[in-house]
Amino acid sequence: MSLTPVEDAVRFKARFPSLQSYITEALKPSTLEIYNDSAKHAHHKAMQGSISQETHFRIVITSDAFTSKMQPARHRMVYALLKEELDRAGGIHALQLKTMTPQEEDSQVPREKVEREQATAEAEKG
Repeated sequence: MSLTPVEDAVRFKARFPSLQSYITEALKPSTLEIYNDSAKHAHHKAMQGSISQETHFRIVITSDAFTSKMQPARHRMVYALLKEELDRAGGIHALQLKTMTPQEEDSQVPREKVEREQATAEAEKG
């Protein structure tokens, strides 16, 4: 597990090569951050005996494709793109989504954006 979206995106792409491209092709995101949170959940009883160690992901997506859609509809769009991997044994067990339009991302509380940028910068330092 890492704390940087860049490292996690690379690992995600290596483990699930088509998924990142599915998201990119279908939603044309202006922001796509993928975090691998699997290590935080490895001790859970449901994960014991799992054939995969990479099962829990957090994804932040900003896309115009979400315009005029409520959060449940946005999440259904992403779940549909990842259906095969969500259904597969040893595939993605848990997926946390944050979906926004570019306008919503721009109107986020500035403090929240700064905190996220600082956390990412600190994690990349090491």
